[in-house]
Amino acid sequence: MHATVNSIRMQHELTGPEGAPVIVCSHCLAGSMAVWEPQLAVLESRYRVLRYDTRGHGGSSAPDEPYSMEMLSEDVTALLDFLNIRKAHFMGISMGGMIGQTLALMHPDRVASLILCDTTSMVPEVMMPVWEDRIRTSREEGMAAMVEETLERWFSPGFRRNNPDIMAGIENMIVETPIPGFVGCSRAISRFDVHKDLNRISMPTMIMVGEHDPGTPVAAARQIHEGIPHSRLVVLPEAYHLSNLEAAASFNENLLAFLSSQ
Repeated sequence: MHATVNSIRMQHELTGPEGAPVIVCSHCLAGSMAVWEPQLAVLESRYRVLRYDTRGHGGSSAPDEPYSMEMLSEDVTALLDFLNIRKAHFMGISMGGMIGQTLALMHPDRVASLILCDTTSMVPEVMMPVWEDRIRTSREEGMAAMVEETLERWFSPGFRRNNPDIMAGIENMIVETPIPGFVGCSRAISRFDVHKDLNRISMPTMIMVGEHDPGTPVAAARQIHEGIPHSRLVVLPEAYHLSNLEAAASFNENLLAFLSSQ
Protein backbone atom coordinates (compact mmCIF):
# COMPACT_ATOMS: atom_id res chain seq x y z
CA MET A 1 0.00 0.00 0.00
CA HIS A 2 1.06 3.58 -0.55
CA ALA A 3 0.23 6.82 1.21
CA THR A 4 1.14 10.34 0.16
CA VAL A 5 2.37 12.11 3.31
CA ASN A 6 4.83 14.96 3.90
CA SER A 7 5.10 15.38 0.11
CA ILE A 8 6.45 11.85 -0.40
CA ARG A 9 4.98 8.46 -1.24
CA MET A 10 5.39 6.02 1.66
CA GLN A 11 5.07 2.31 1.04
CA HIS A 12 3.60 0.45 3.98
CA GLU A 13 1.74 -2.69 5.00
CA LEU A 14 -0.87 -2.93 7.74
CA THR A 15 -1.68 -6.50 8.75
CA GLY A 16 -3.11 -8.37 11.70
CA PRO A 17 -6.54 -8.27 13.36
CA GLU A 18 -8.49 -5.04 13.07
CA GLY A 19 -9.02 -3.35 16.41
CA ALA A 20 -5.91 -4.89 17.94
CA PRO A 21 -3.16 -2.66 19.41
CA VAL A 22 -0.87 -1.32 16.69
CA ILE A 23 2.90 -1.83 16.58
CA VAL A 24 4.98 0.20 14.10
CA CYS A 25 8.15 -1.47 12.78
CA SER A 26 10.98 0.75 11.51
CA HIS A 27 13.97 -0.73 9.68
CA CYS A 28 17.72 -0.07 9.41
CA LEU A 29 19.69 2.03 6.93
CA ALA A 30 19.89 0.32 3.51
CA GLY A 31 16.98 -1.89 4.58
CA SER A 32 13.26 -2.13 3.97
CA MET A 33 10.16 -3.39 5.73
CA ALA A 34 11.26 -6.91 4.70
CA VAL A 35 13.77 -6.85 7.57
CA TRP A 36 10.86 -7.60 9.92
CA GLU A 37 9.72 -10.85 8.26
CA PRO A 38 10.94 -13.00 11.22
CA GLN A 39 8.65 -11.06 13.57
CA LEU A 40 5.49 -10.99 11.44
CA ALA A 41 3.96 -14.34 12.33
CA VAL A 42 4.33 -13.91 16.10
CA LEU A 43 3.09 -10.32 16.05
CA GLU A 44 0.16 -10.67 13.65
CA SER A 45 -1.66 -13.12 15.93
CA ARG A 46 -2.06 -10.45 18.61
CA TYR A 47 -1.28 -7.05 17.08
CA ARG A 48 -2.02 -4.82 14.14
CA VAL A 49 1.42 -4.60 12.51
CA LEU A 50 2.39 -1.47 10.57
CA ARG A 51 5.59 -1.92 8.58
CA TYR A 52 6.82 0.86 6.32
CA ASP A 53 9.74 1.77 4.07
CA THR A 54 11.57 4.78 5.46
CA ARG A 55 11.98 7.84 3.23
CA GLY A 56 14.71 7.03 0.71
CA HIS A 57 14.26 3.25 0.96
CA GLY A 58 12.32 0.40 -0.63
CA GLY A 59 9.14 1.53 -2.34
CA SER A 60 9.02 4.95 -0.67
CA SER A 61 10.13 8.17 -2.36
CA ALA A 62 13.82 9.03 -2.27
CA PRO A 63 14.09 12.81 -2.73
CA ASP A 64 17.61 14.09 -3.27
CA GLU A 65 17.64 16.61 -0.43
CA PRO A 66 18.85 16.92 3.19
CA TYR A 67 17.18 14.52 5.63
CA SER A 68 17.00 14.75 9.42
CA MET A 69 15.80 12.45 12.18
CA GLU A 70 13.08 15.00 12.90
CA MET A 71 11.91 14.72 9.29
CA LEU A 72 11.91 10.91 9.43
CA SER A 73 9.97 11.05 12.70
CA GLU A 74 7.38 13.41 11.22
CA ASP A 75 6.96 10.97 8.32
CA VAL A 76 5.84 8.38 10.89
CA THR A 77 3.32 10.66 12.57
CA ALA A 78 1.97 11.69 9.16
CA LEU A 79 1.54 8.03 8.22
CA LEU A 80 -0.24 7.35 11.52
CA ASP A 81 -2.54 10.30 10.84
CA PHE A 82 -3.24 9.02 7.33
CA LEU A 83 -4.23 5.64 8.76
CA ASN A 84 -6.25 7.18 11.63
CA ILE A 85 -4.00 5.59 14.24
CA ARG A 86 -3.78 7.75 17.33
CA LYS A 87 -1.24 5.78 19.35
CA ALA A 88 1.01 2.78 18.73
CA HIS A 89 3.85 0.74 20.10
CA PHE A 90 7.03 1.55 18.17
CA MET A 91 9.87 -0.86 17.37
CA GLY A 92 12.95 0.31 15.52
CA ILE A 93 16.27 -1.30 14.73
CA SER A 94 19.49 0.67 14.13
CA MET A 95 18.35 3.82 12.26
CA GLY A 96 14.79 2.82 13.13
CA GLY A 97 15.74 3.00 16.81
CA MET A 98 17.02 6.53 16.28
CA ILE A 99 13.73 7.45 14.65
CA GLY A 100 11.95 5.90 17.62
CA GLN A 101 13.85 7.94 20.18
CA THR A 102 13.20 11.11 18.20
CA LEU A 103 9.51 10.26 17.86
CA ALA A 104 9.22 9.57 21.60
CA LEU A 105 10.75 12.97 22.37
CA MET A 106 8.79 14.95 19.78
CA HIS A 107 5.42 13.20 20.07
CA PRO A 108 5.28 11.21 23.32
CA ASP A 109 1.48 11.11 23.13
CA ARG A 110 1.70 8.96 19.98
CA VAL A 111 3.95 6.24 21.47
CA ALA A 112 2.45 3.58 23.76
CA SER A 113 5.78 1.85 24.31
CA LEU A 114 9.22 1.84 22.73
CA ILE A 115 11.40 -1.08 21.62
CA LEU A 116 14.89 0.07 20.64
CA CYS A 117 17.03 -2.56 18.92
CA ASP A 118 20.75 -2.42 18.11
CA THR A 119 20.86 1.36 18.12
CA THR A 120 22.50 4.31 19.84
CA SER A 121 21.47 7.61 21.39
CA MET A 122 24.37 9.52 19.85
CA VAL A 123 26.84 9.25 16.99
CA PRO A 124 30.22 10.64 18.10
CA GLU A 125 31.83 13.32 15.99
CA VAL A 126 34.82 11.05 15.43
CA MET A 127 32.56 8.89 13.23
CA MET A 128 31.83 11.73 10.80
CA PRO A 129 34.72 10.80 8.42
CA VAL A 130 33.48 7.19 8.39
CA TRP A 131 30.01 8.29 7.32
CA GLU A 132 31.40 10.66 4.71
CA ASP A 133 33.51 7.80 3.32
CA ARG A 134 30.43 5.59 3.05
CA ILE A 135 28.55 8.38 1.30
CA ARG A 136 31.43 8.90 -1.14
CA THR A 137 31.66 5.19 -1.88
CA SER A 138 27.94 4.89 -2.57
CA ARG A 139 28.01 7.83 -4.94
CA GLU A 140 31.18 6.86 -6.81
CA GLU A 141 30.86 3.06 -6.88
CA GLY A 142 27.18 2.39 -6.26
CA MET A 143 25.46 0.48 -3.50
CA ALA A 144 26.95 -2.85 -4.60
CA ALA A 145 30.28 -1.60 -3.23
CA MET A 146 28.66 -1.33 0.22
CA VAL A 147 27.47 -4.93 0.45
CA GLU A 148 30.46 -6.81 1.85
CA GLU A 149 31.39 -4.44 4.67
CA THR A 150 27.72 -4.01 5.58
CA LEU A 151 27.10 -7.75 5.86
CA GLU A 152 30.23 -8.10 8.00
CA ARG A 153 28.79 -5.59 10.47
CA TRP A 154 25.29 -6.99 10.40
CA PHE A 155 25.86 -10.74 10.82
CA SER A 156 28.32 -13.14 12.40
CA PRO A 157 30.50 -15.20 10.02
CA GLY A 158 28.69 -18.39 11.03
CA PHE A 159 25.24 -16.97 10.37
CA ARG A 160 26.34 -15.67 6.99
CA ARG A 161 27.85 -19.02 6.06
CA ASN A 162 24.85 -21.07 7.17
CA ASN A 163 22.10 -18.87 5.72
CA PRO A 164 22.92 -18.18 2.05
CA ASP A 165 19.28 -17.55 1.09
CA ILE A 166 18.84 -14.90 3.79
CA MET A 167 22.14 -13.30 2.79
CA ALA A 168 21.07 -13.16 -0.86
CA GLY A 169 17.88 -11.36 0.10
CA ILE A 170 19.70 -8.88 2.33
CA GLU A 171 22.33 -8.23 -0.33
CA ASN A 172 19.61 -7.46 -2.86
CA MET A 173 17.92 -5.13 -0.37
CA ILE A 174 21.16 -3.16 0.10
CA VAL A 175 21.90 -2.96 -3.64
CA GLU A 176 18.38 -1.70 -4.40
CA THR A 177 18.55 1.13 -1.85
CA PRO A 178 18.35 4.43 -3.78
CA ILE A 179 21.60 6.36 -3.43
CA PRO A 180 19.86 9.68 -2.57
CA GLY A 181 18.03 7.85 0.22
CA PHE A 182 21.20 6.24 1.53
CA VAL A 183 23.02 9.58 1.46
CA GLY A 184 20.17 11.52 3.07
CA CYS A 185 19.68 9.03 5.89
CA SER A 186 23.44 8.62 6.42
CA ARG A 187 23.77 12.36 6.95
CA ALA A 188 20.84 12.31 9.38
CA ILE A 189 22.47 9.46 11.31
CA SER A 190 25.86 11.18 11.42
CA ARG A 191 24.31 14.18 13.20
CA PHE A 192 22.16 12.18 15.61
CA ASP A 193 22.46 12.99 19.33
CA VAL A 194 19.60 12.78 21.82
CA HIS A 195 21.58 11.36 24.71
CA LYS A 196 21.06 14.34 27.03
CA ASP A 197 17.30 14.18 26.45
CA LEU A 198 16.77 10.49 27.19
CA ASN A 199 15.51 11.18 30.71
CA ARG A 200 12.45 12.83 29.11
CA ILE A 201 11.33 9.53 27.58
CA SER A 202 8.67 8.29 29.97
CA MET A 203 6.79 5.51 28.14
CA PRO A 204 7.73 1.85 28.85
CA THR A 205 10.94 1.09 26.96
CA MET A 206 12.92 -2.05 26.18
CA ILE A 207 16.38 -2.00 24.63
CA MET A 208 17.64 -5.11 22.84
CA VAL A 209 21.12 -5.58 21.41
CA GLY A 210 23.21 -8.36 19.94
CA GLU A 211 26.03 -9.42 22.25
CA HIS A 212 28.63 -8.94 19.51
CA ASP A 213 27.07 -6.00 17.64
CA PRO A 214 30.14 -4.11 16.29
CA GLY A 215 28.29 -1.00 15.08
CA THR A 216 26.03 -0.14 18.01
CA PRO A 217 27.59 -2.26 20.77
CA VAL A 218 26.26 -3.32 24.14
CA ALA A 219 27.89 -0.23 25.67
CA ALA A 220 25.70 2.02 23.49
CA ALA A 221 22.59 0.06 24.49
CA ARG A 222 23.56 0.29 28.15
CA GLN A 223 23.96 4.05 27.77
CA ILE A 224 20.36 4.28 26.50
CA HIS A 225 19.17 1.99 29.30
CA GLU A 226 20.83 4.19 31.92
CA GLY A 227 19.35 7.32 30.33
CA ILE A 228 15.71 6.21 30.05
CA PRO A 229 14.06 5.80 33.46
CA HIS A 230 12.74 2.30 34.26
CA SER A 231 13.79 0.87 30.89
CA ARG A 232 14.73 -2.78 30.34
CA LEU A 233 17.93 -4.02 28.70
CA VAL A 234 18.18 -7.39 26.95
CA VAL A 235 21.46 -8.67 25.47
CA LEU A 236 20.95 -11.40 22.87
CA PRO A 237 23.79 -13.96 23.02
CA GLU A 238 26.12 -14.30 20.03
CA ALA A 239 24.11 -12.01 17.73
CA TYR A 240 25.55 -9.16 15.65
CA HIS A 241 23.78 -6.00 14.45
CA LEU A 242 20.57 -7.34 12.92
CA SER A 243 19.71 -9.33 16.01
CA ASN A 244 16.05 -9.69 15.01
CA LEU A 245 17.23 -11.91 12.16
CA GLU A 246 20.24 -13.65 13.68
CA ALA A 247 18.62 -14.36 17.06
CA ALA A 248 15.00 -14.34 15.92
CA ALA A 249 13.66 -16.87 18.45
CA SER A 250 15.13 -15.11 21.49
CA PHE A 251 14.31 -11.70 20.04
CA ASN A 252 10.66 -12.68 19.53
CA GLU A 253 10.35 -14.22 22.99
CA ASN A 254 11.58 -11.04 24.66
CA LEU A 255 9.51 -8.84 22.35
CA LEU A 256 6.25 -10.63 23.14
CA ALA A 257 6.99 -10.73 26.88
CA PHE A 258 7.55 -6.98 26.90
CA LEU A 259 4.47 -6.15 24.83
CA SER A 260 2.30 -8.48 26.90
CA SER A 261 3.29 -6.59 30.04
CA GLN A 262 1.99 -3.28 28.70
